[in-house]
Amino acid sequence: MGEKVAADGIGLADRERYRRKLQECLEGLARLLGEKRFDRPKNLVGLEIELNLAGADGLPRMMNSQVLERIASKDFQTELARCNLEVNIAPHRLHGQVFEQLAEELRTALAYADRKAREVAARIVMIGILPTLDTTDLTAASLSENDRYFLLNDEMRAARGEDFALDIQGVERLVARSPSIAPEAACTSVQLHLQVTPGRFAAVWNAAQALAAVQVAVGANSPFFFGRELWRETRPPVFQQATDTRPPELQAQGVRPRTWFGERWIDSAYDLFAENVRYFPPLLPLCGTQHPLRVLDAGGVPDLAELVLHNGTVYRWNRPVYAVTDGVPHLRVENRVLPAGPTVADVLANTALYYGLVRALAEQPRPVWSRLPFAAAAENFAAACRHGIDATLRWPRPGRGGVAEIPVTRLVRQELLPLAAAGLDAWGVEPADRDRYLGIIEERCARRTNGASWQTAAYHHAREQGLDRGAALAEMTRRYSELMRSGEPVHTWPVAWSAVRRTVPSPRRAEANGWGSGEGAAGG
Repeated sequence: MGEKVAADGIGLADRERYRRKLQECLEGLARLLGEKRFDRPKNLVGLEIELNLAGADGLPRMMNSQVLERIASKDFQTELARCNLEVNIAPHRLHGQVFEQLAEELRTALAYADRKAREVAARIVMIGILPTLDTTDLTAASLSENDRYFLLNDEMRAARGEDFALDIQGVERLVARSPSIAPEAACTSVQLHLQVTPGRFAAVWNAAQALAAVQVAVGANSPFFFGRELWRETRPPVFQQATDTRPPELQAQGVRPRTWFGERWIDSAYDLFAENVRYFPPLLPLCGTQHPLRVLDAGGVPDLAELVLHNGTVYRWNRPVYAVTDGVPHLRVENRVLPAGPTVADVLANTALYYGLVRALAEQPRPVWSRLPFAAAAENFAAACRHGIDATLRWPRPGRGGVAEIPVTRLVRQELLPLAAAGLDAWGVEPADRDRYLGIIEERCARRTNGASWQTAAYHHAREQGLDRGAALAEMTRRYSELMRSGEPVHTWPVAWSAVRRTVPSPRRAEANGWGSGEGAAGG
């Protein structure tokens, strides 16, 4: 999302030309697939994390440009709103002590960014949705200074033709309207990339879709939005509704939303790109100068720029990615299911579970998607978002026919963790690295505790201490931020603490705690 585009206005001729270029790109992709031009996987994994900026009072800080100016690193970029930024960790080979290496790099990067943010009275908070965000924090004026964001907002507003409607029924109900897509910026996620061959793409994507509900259930970390307690993982409904270009009439007709789980298992990567072109009108019809078919005829490799741009405006939870590196094309599955946080250790535990399971499930002789209806996978995803670690999912019976309902904690502990361990072994991950991070998932399930359950328990503890709703959310956010910097996994965090502040303090200089120094949780 960070690349700059010109927002000089879009005419009818631009849209017609862009649609023709999209068809050329699809034809070019089909030729590349047929000619087997794609790079072999190098077992490389990529990691991106979207972050929030908050003050010592727990409230959002709209100053990503000032923070990024001080960070001065291409590893950090803007995100949609001025209270967000994103960190990109360089690709690593998936073997050995890869998760410990990723953890060390991430701790170092976040600690550096946090020091720079403190120079302007802000802190880095790694969380799915910042609980203290208010409707006044996410407006068109909150968008980051990037032409693409403004153009995307204008085009989505024009496509919808009216305000975006938010209506989420969870523990409480939220009803709100927004004239911009800014509420989407509340949703901060972890994005995991895996390069695959065209021949393996469908199996990996199908496996990722099947396990998306499991990822959400054990990793949920977004129970609050605009001051209301909603779903355990509220990002998906917020993201879908805040980007929904369909007015009510098109929704009633069953037109697909741009934030989309999908509707079927696939046979090839081409299926997903073709669906994106067939079902979704272009939002950013900006044409490049390259003609993909001419490039192919000349023996070159096209960038398929229009298809790549369009693909970035269809928000699948597992997105297909086409890219060219050093003149060689490759395909990736981008997993976008997980919320950010709570700690570096938790992020890497979620990462280990995903990469282990996606390999194991993709290589099963009778793959899970041949035994689980796609509609059940979609229902599982919704149930996991609603109930988090307390969700019950439908899953194929091992060794028998049919599908059974099973609590996600039992499914993970009895069936999926051994599969994930076998998948990590197949990648060549060191046993100590494997056991450390899968052990965090095991403990989460044993204690039925993840980021969402801790947030809600801590919030209700603060309310019991006499704080009103806003003060309780701010106090919980401050406590979360302290414990996040301890580096201890969220299942070890205490819910109660001895002293609850009854007024929101002025910003103060925060302690220089270490983003995972292993010295234990900060005191109350």
